[in-house]
Order: sequence, then structure tokens, then C-alpha cells
Amino acid sequence: MQAELLLDAKATLGEGPAWDAKTQTLYWLDILQKRIYAGTRILAQLDDLIGCLAPRKNGNLILGTRLGFANLNPDSGQLTVLAALDSELPTNRLNDGKCDPAGRFIAGSMDMGEENPSGALYSFDGKQATRLLSGITISNGLAWSVDHKTFYYIDTPTREVKAYDYDLATGQIANPRTVIHVPESLGWPDGMTSDTDGNLWISIWGGAQVTQWNPSTGKLLEQIQLPALHTSSCVFGGKDMNELYVTSARKGMSEADLKKYPLSGGLFKVITKVEGMPTFEFGS
Repeated sequence: MQAELLLDAKATLGEGPAWDAKTQTLYWLDILQKRIYAGTRILAQLDDLIGCLAPRKNGNLILGTRLGFANLNPDSGQLTVLAALDSELPTNRLNDGKCDPAGRFIAGSMDMGEENPSGALYSFDGKQATRLLSGITISNGLAWSVDHKTFYYIDTPTREVKAYDYDLATGQIANPRTVIHVPESLGWPDGMTSDTDGNLWISIWGGAQVTQWNPSTGKLLEQIQLPALHTSSCVFGGKDMNELYVTSARKGMSEADLKKYPLSGGLFKVITKVEGMPTFEFGS
């Protein structure tokens, strides 16, 4: 499988890809440049950091802002605050997030210095945010199993993917267990998605690749090399849901790394042989 460059965006921190099946639109972010993309065009330039987004059933987008949640009308650009996370430290920000199959927005925070376990994972139903986990350092990849009964989650410095029993009716998680350990030789596990065969696809920060894993066995199934050192996240999309879109970043790269990986910060597409799980929408 070959990676195709869609946009040489030179994103500082490309992240958060989400596929809107209704409009066949890929949304993604440059977190540190406070920018939202729709495919290869800039959709919005914001005044503050944005960590994640998802399509809403009403046609708008829900955003995980630096320390809260907001609604964005993609046509008018109007931004409306939905909720603030008042308990969060000012040194934290929201990072990765996506909607669960019931329409809740699940998003995690992280220490902007990437050292202190001061982050948390939240479930936002449009009215209130419920804390699911605490003691998180860099909240990252989220995915659900095909039957929606298992939630997968990455706190990057642990190099682990943890699985939780997921109660779709209440949004509660239980019974944590480690299902995948990403070895140091590969890099750091970052953003994640899943396919309809039940396997997980994980972008590897510092590893110039996207990997496919079987969470039932913990085995690495596939490695797809990309011409970007820091692959940051991935999502399935396209008419047949077999196109894997991959974001990347230039943050923290040396001059030597940038010379070796000049397309870092780009948006890529990989045609796979599997069908991906959908990007779930926010709202009931």
C-alpha cells in the first residue's frame, strides 16, 4: 500500500481527521496554527487552540477547544461556546477526540509540556461533561469495536492501547486491560481508528508509518511507510470507506529530520483493502 500526498500543508501539528459521510468531506486540524481544514482548503482560522472535532447531525461541527467544547457553523464560520471544562489546569489543553456510536463527544486533555499526568478523558453529551479517566499525560487515539461494546484508548507515553468494556447506553467504561504494546523501536502510538474486521490502525509519532494491529492477539499485522516522520492520526473515508487519510506534523523536528522528511506536516491518503469504521456524528 502506497501513501499519496494530498496536500503539502507543512502543518505544525496536523491532527484530528474526521470523515463526514453525508457531504463526503474530510475535516482535519493544525492544532498549533489554530486552523481547520476541509479536505485541501482552509475552512476556518480560529483565535485559540483547537484539539479535535467531529461532524454534527445538524450539519455543523463540534469542536474540542483548548479547555471546552464549541459549535462551528462551517458555512458562516460562527463559533458558539457549548461548555467549559472549569476543572482543567491552565497548563492543559484538549487533544484527541471523537464521537461514540451514540453521539457523545469523547475527548481527552493533556499537559502542554507533555510531562505531567494532569490530563483526563471526558464524555460530553451536549449538556455536561463527565470525567471517565484521570491521570493522563498525552490523551490520544480513540476507537470502538465493530459491536460498539469495546472502547480502545491510547495515553501515548505508556506505549499501550487499553481496551475497556463500553456501555453504549450510559457512556461508562469499565474493566481496563492492555491489548497492544507498541515497542520503542517503532515510535510512539498516536491517533487511531478501526476497521470492520475489528483491527486497529495506529499512527506512529516519530516512526514515519501507520500500523495495523489485531487487538485480540496484540500482533502487528501491517506497516505502511509514509514520507513524514511524525504521523499523528488517521481516519477511514471515501465512497467505499477504504481510503485511509493520515495527518502528520513538523513539530519538534530537527533540520536534519526536515531534510530527510520534507513532506512532514502533509496530508496523505492510502488506498487499503479493508473497509473502515465510520466517523460517528455528534447528537442524538
